[in-house]
Amino acid sequence: MNTPLFPGDPTLRATAEELDRNDPLAPFRSRFHHADPDQCYLDGNSLGKLPLSTIESVNHFLTEEWGKQLVGGWSQWIDQAQSAGDLLARATLGTGAGQTLVCDTTSVNFYQLAVAAIRARPGRSTVIIDSANFPTDRYIIQGICDQMGLTLITLDNDGTGGPGAVPVDVEHERLTAAALEPHLTDDVALVTLQALNYRSGARSELAAISAAVKAAGALMLWDCSHAGGAIALDFDDNGIDLAVGCTYKYGNSGPGSPAWLFVRQELQQELDVPIQGWFAQRDQFAMGPWFEKAADMRAFQIASPSIIGIRGVEASYAMIEEAGINAIEHKAAVGTELMIALVDAWLTPFGVTLHTPREANHRGGHIIISHPEAAAIAHGLRELVNVVPDYREPNTIRLAISPLPTSYTEVWDGFDRLRGLLESGDYRNAPAPTSRVT
Repeated sequence: MNTPLFPGDPTLRATAEELDRNDPLAPFRSRFHHADPDQCYLDGNSLGKLPLSTIESVNHFLTEEWGKQLVGGWSQWIDQAQSAGDLLARATLGTGAGQTLVCDTTSVNFYQLAVAAIRARPGRSTVIIDSANFPTDRYIIQGICDQMGLTLITLDNDGTGGPGAVPVDVEHERLTAAALEPHLTDDVALVTLQALNYRSGARSELAAISAAVKAAGALMLWDCSHAGGAIALDFDDNGIDLAVGCTYKYGNSGPGSPAWLFVRQELQQELDVPIQGWFAQRDQFAMGPWFEKAADMRAFQIASPSIIGIRGVEASYAMIEEAGINAIEHKAAVGTELMIALVDAWLTPFGVTLHTPREANHRGGHIIISHPEAAAIAHGLRELVNVVPDYREPNTIRLAISPLPTSYTEVWDGFDRLRGLLESGDYRNAPAPTSRVT
């Protein structure tokens, strides 16, 4: 039996209040903008809240840098994708400098590294992904395999299938090294999985899977979008060589903020990305006729980074570094355990089921629950009781604690309102949604 992560009766609000009083991260909540104090925002795994320091940083950039320096500002902006990457790596990735860039989108970075990894394994023609992976990753991989004439294996860990689907016996979509190993033949060039599943919240076996893929002679590419800023990824200890992720979820850097990519130093000269941009040129300002790849991490940058976006990344990740990723992970574990306890005590009588691992070291900062009327319930939470979750197919609701801006009491209140909504059934009478965003 798992040892409880907090004392007291989870169904009492006083328990959540006591957790807040003893929370070393509680002071960080005041460093975020909370437009509606009554709102229970449990969707930080989709879009994080606005840090107050970001407002100051972006305003300073607009007025004191771009506004005054104009093109002269590039003398200090030119390498900001690298310096911001080093900050992000220190704060959340558990690895050293010179291996991470903050630039472009997760999708572009994923495409770049996936193609580079496949090309670095000539003679191998199989790629492995899983059916529960985020749609963008699955669609990009499908396109790459179609264009390059590769065989795609989709490990069917959620029952939805996909190109080359093969069944795997796992719980909560959580792939293990043991489930993967039978498929690691000498024809596999690339395996790509989520560090933390976007839907179920299950955490992958980072070290064991990375080691198994490396032993098979293939390359492993992790998507850390739903893990970065919520759990300690420990890239060095876990043997992670290639990874991508976003900054707008637990990174709290703003909608559409620049993403990041990581390439371990030992692989930087071996890999060649398909989009050879100006910033990747060895002598960038020579404007020469031939492409010559830069000797460092800049070789993986395409073009001018979004400096205004990087300001948001720097402001937020400086705060994450100050808080400490281990403390953040601990609060995510306690917060999700509180959620699970309230699911058990309050929600299961209404037909709600949990689809996230109960073991704290197998999950991240969010849980997922299912109900036949989940879409209507999620909409009713927003429209009727001022709780913000998100809905995911099929019939599931994600609920998150973002450890810096979210309090335990906010989590408790949100679940209390969810219980009341289920008791009343009022969600069935909510006005019809007008947005396609769920």
